[in-house]
Amino acid sequence: MRTAELQSRLRALGLDPGPTDGVYGPLTEEAVFDSLDLWAPDVPEPIIPDGIIPDEWMPDCSMERIIVHWTAGAWKANSDDVAHYHILVEDDGKLIRGSYSIKDNVNTSDGRYAAHTKNCNTGSIGISCCSMAGAIENPFNAGQYPTTKTQWDTMCQAVAELCSRYAIPVTDDTVLSHGEVQNNLGIAQSGKWDYTRLAFDASVQGARACGDRLRADVREREQAVMSLMSVETASSPEPEVKL
Repeated sequence: MRTAELQSRLRALGLDPGPTDGVYGPLTEEAVFDSLDLWAPDVPEPIIPDGIIPDEWMPDCSMERIIVHWTAGAWKANSDDVAHYHILVEDDGKLIRGSYSIKDNVNTSDGRYAAHTKNCNTGSIGISCCSMAGAIENPFNAGQYPTTKTQWDTMCQAVAELCSRYAIPVTDDTVLSHGEVQNNLGIAQSGKWDYTRLAFDASVQGARACGDRLRADVREREQAVMSLMSVETASSPEPEVKL
């Protein structure tokens, strides 16, 4: 089910997913979680949001981890951004596909891959929020293009889908920010601080805290989808067995 169809069906249930624009923003996400309270045994077909990422963006291959970033640019993806990341999230939650396929990062020896993380691109999916141009780490200033809550929520939903698609567990070593790579994986980086601060939540500070928030938000989205799927299984009629 694509996002626009999901929004239409949520609206038919009397929920408010925002405009039917195909963008998985905060109103759509809230409506999905609200829909969990609506299901009863006699409801024939629960809503299951099975993807904001198009299937063709997720080719068959084996991937080890997902690393999240910000672009240090404006709110819209540019040519340099699409050359370095597999998926980008613009300020309104719109997803942009990068120039390289996720499959290109299975083996990076040919030099044709999304180079998003120093010495850690093989087996790594790179997803980035278009944001934080001119940001300063200390004293913190998010600049003119701060990462928005809509971007963060959309990115976490996308990461949850990628984890499901590629059977990637949500751990400190497999779902992490660029700012955690050096400490978590022991791979030296060059002063990267995405994410050590969240522009939309000043209470979260430090790479570890931001990474823990990322993983918690991803797990929450995974749990919501699994709950909906279990309702669908329970409400499906038993198949007829012919002897």
